[in-house]
Amino acid sequence: MQDFNLYFGLGVEHILTWDALDHILFITALCLRYKIRDWKKIFLLVTSFTIGHSITLVLSTLGHVKMDVEWIEFLIPLTIAGTALSNLFYKPGRQYSKLSLIYFLALFFGMIHGLAYANLLLDLEGGQNLSSHLLAFNLGIEVGQLFVVAVVLLLSYIFVEKLKIGQDWWIGIISSIILLFSLKLAIERIPSIRKPTQTAIIT
Repeated sequence: MQDFNLYFGLGVEHILTWDALDHILFITALCLRYKIRDWKKIFLLVTSFTIGHSITLVLSTLGHVKMDVEWIEFLIPLTIAGTALSNLFYKPGRQYSKLSLIYFLALFFGMIHGLAYANLLLDLEGGQNLSSHLLAFNLGIEVGQLFVVAVVLLLSYIFVEKLKIGQDWWIGIISSIILLFSLKLAIERIPSIRKPTQTAIIT
């Protein structure tokens, strides 16, 4: 139980710290278009992201997928930018299909974020006894993510429902800020071309 609490806490901490700002921005962009009454859609969205990052988290920690850390850190802000950009084309009130593009983005981009989660777990474990702590770490990540989702929904409720800011303006302004910041991060993290990088390997 002590080990479970330790790795559960590390999972939560990995989301709810300043160093996890890129993950927080991604979740924010992902949930920005929804209101509290859209809880079914939010559940499906979070589930898609969870499935995505769980797949690569498991495969990476078990040694079946390897990818250069520089590329992972570069791709993560691109996932944020892609999600924020999709928000700018979203029109509140319009009827969208049940399997909207945002769900596929959550699934695919979740797989990239899972690689980053795995790198942290591998650093902590030193490559040994990974599977025994994987569940606790992943659950901790989920709790941290749900907290961020709750904060985003609360802020949307305050600004859109109470302060009567148009939802399209709310989504547009916040998404634009996130887009610009994520592009800045991506530029800062462009992998070095002066040294060979390790490409993804799936076994």
